[in-house]
Amino acid sequence: MAKSLPELTTDMHRFVEAKGWYGADSPRPQTLRNLAVSLAIETGELLEHVQWEEAPADARAWSGELADVLLYLLQLASLSGVDLERAVDDKLHENYGRTW
Repeated sequence: MAKSLPELTTDMHRFVEAKGWYGADSPRPQTLRNLAVSLAIETGELLEHVQWEEAPADARAWSGELADVLLYLLQLASLSGVDLERAVDDKLHENYGRTW
């Protein structure tokens, strides 16, 4: 069964906590800056799958990269106090009114 964004966010925090990355002495400080950089790196890894092709050749690896991107996005949103579901809804509403 698919999980909601809040459930996935809870699972993500549980994982990061289990790795000790929220600790003050973590070698991987979970700051907004570090997480934004990590998100950019993961999107770069996603792009590698279609760098020279129109579609990814390895569906499993593509799926994993998409999941990595979402996990960093969920963490960034949560730690910065952004309700991602609300933000997406608001942005879609805003975009309907835009001229493209």
